[in-house]
Amino acid sequence: MKSPIGEVIRGFMSLVTGMGVTIRQFFKPNVTVQYPHASLKMTGRYRGHIELVRDPATGLSLCIACKSCEKACPSDCIAVEGVKRDGEKRKSATDFKVDFTKCSLCGSCVEVCPTDALKFSRNYNLAGTSREAYYLDLLKRLQTENK
Repeated sequence: MKSPIGEVIRGFMSLVTGMGVTIRQFFKPNVTVQYPHASLKMTGRYRGHIELVRDPATGLSLCIACKSCEKACPSDCIAVEGVKRDGEKRKSATDFKVDFTKCSLCGSCVEVCPTDALKFSRNYNLAGTSREAYYLDLLKRLQTENK
């Protein structure tokens, strides 16, 4: 049988130990960033969603619609369509869509692209209120960018 005084002493010691932990944590520096008023600096190796690279000469996408990115994607989240237009040597993409809800950011599509038409974006604040906000049309984004 435990004595009531021993129980009170053990309870008090437990309280003192807990308060000691709390006081030590109170005086440590803050590690929380108050987002959106402040944000962390992104590392150089950060991978955002993929985006198309613009050809500096023509201003259009470097994508030749070879579909190698679509075949290499383990998540099956890329859909590419393209046509060969009159006067062009290669096909050009007419539709490049990514379902970012499925994308695992593995980088297979970026690595396999023969024309280096894909790169990882630096955009980390991709937020939306619906699933449709994560269905990205990369050709439209490239066309509206810098206009």
